[in-house]
Amino acid sequence: MKLQRKNRLRALSLGAVAVSGALALTACGSDDTGDKASDSSSSSSSAGASSIKCDDAKGQLLSDGSSAQKNAIDAWVAEFSKACGVQINYKAGGSGAGVTSFNQGQLAFAGSDSALKPEEITASKKVCSGGQGVDLPMVGGPIAVGYNLEGVDNLVLDAPTLAKIFDGKIAKWNDEAIKKLNPDAKLPDLKIQAYHRSDESGTTDNFTKYLKAAAPENWKYEGGKAWQAKGGQAAAQSSGVAAGVKQTNGAIGYFELSYVADGMKAVSIDTGASAPVAPSSDAASKAIADAKVVGTGKDLALELNYATKAEGAYPITLVTYEIVCDKGNKADTLPATKAFLNYIASEDGQGKLADLGYAPIPADIISKVRTTISGLS
Repeated sequence: MKLQRKNRLRALSLGAVAVSGALALTACGSDDTGDKASDSSSSSSSAGASSIKCDDAKGQLLSDGSSAQKNAIDAWVAEFSKACGVQINYKAGGSGAGVTSFNQGQLAFAGSDSALKPEEITASKKVCSGGQGVDLPMVGGPIAVGYNLEGVDNLVLDAPTLAKIFDGKIAKWNDEAIKKLNPDAKLPDLKIQAYHRSDESGTTDNFTKYLKAAAPENWKYEGGKAWQAKGGQAAAQSSGVAAGVKQTNGAIGYFELSYVADGMKAVSIDTGASAPVAPSSDAASKAIADAKVVGTGKDLALELNYATKAEGAYPITLVTYEIVCDKGNKADTLPATKAFLNYIASEDGQGKLADLGYAPIPADIISKVRTTISGLS
């Protein structure tokens, strides 16, 4: 990642932290969108982004869900709204909130870091007339374990140690388990402040799936979108957890790599491979490439291998799904929804992810996503 883009990303992340309440993203109504809006029925934009085909897109879309993908959505919405004049309001209120609102018929589409559960699919049939909600994998990326510890620039942890830290079983930074993994580090006699999500979150779901898969003897919780371990510090959304870690010496938390900013560093994970693996787009892509499609029909839910020991594969990885009706979408929002989803699944849309700290979806999977989008009705 180029330094300039990295700095811009950091500024974006820090800006997100400063927003209170729901993080609502409203596409800018700049002067140059007026002409574009009147020409939104054209087959493609004239803004230099040839992959954006506006077709009959118009009006505005309301969406909510995963805060993990917020920085990607920010970038995509800016391009799409400029080209098509469509306003997209994305409230990054968390995966749980997104799925709930979608199944209440309030959203054109939702974002979630975990696939729909069977009971959620059943509930979606009430708002998807003649159809159901389907999972479209769109954003991949590592869940970084960010930390703020003065004097420690490089930190290696493994799954058992992480499980004990987030379960309150390891309380000090100079614990023997941490020292063993970091023999050259000057670890202070300082209390560990472990931050977790207070809201229901797909990021929590994926992080705890990793702990459960890679350290089953140390993480006995069932898992899911709601945090279950006792103790620690709770904060809402990825931005809240990142803010808590950034402001607290001795803190550690989990959030998407795009939220790692000045004042924080990311843990490298000892997976049992020949060398610890740091979170990166490439390392996440290596893990996602091993994913299996386990959804049925048009549903493209994936199964990730959280216990991978493959060389260079970062194991704490998530995939964010856009959730939409396969049939029965609202007629007034369907054209804009399809146009936006077509853009973000395109080569150009996916190509923006790496510079934002995310990982594009592997080619064989994203091709199935494009096919499904074309058939939405």
